[in-house]
Amino acid sequence: MIDRTFFTQIRVRYSETDQMGYCYYGNYAQFLEIGRVEALRNLGFRYKEMEENGILLPVLDFQIKYLIPAKYDDLLTIETSIVSVKGTRILFDYRILNENDAVVAHATTTLVFVSKETMRPIKAPENILHVITNEN
Repeated sequence: MIDRTFFTQIRVRYSETDQMGYCYYGNYAQFLEIGRVEALRNLGFRYKEMEENGILLPVLDFQIKYLIPAKYDDLLTIETSIVSVKGTRILFDYRILNENDAVVAHATTTLVFVSKETMRPIKAPENILHVITNEN
């Protein structure tokens, strides 16, 4: 287990809510993507550069448990942890918290490193493995 954790804040916009004033459930996948992209950016890796270097990172698995609703104008903290990198896969764990530190949702995603050229899975690049697994 690696447990590298990063924090990103977003505010629920009016357009992201339903008629009840709750954040629409479909938006959470985008919130997780924001957390994941920012976690990798904090480690020095940008999705755009990885893609330019021929590496794609599609989602293989996405699981979420909604605990309490997020509402319009709530400031949410996306707590993104890189749990493991094994072979071709990288596992992320997330907690989304509201301004009162209550857990709104808990989620996991598994992504696969893929060659842009062959569209086949590839091992995690060594430079990414090195940065993720070292506490520096």
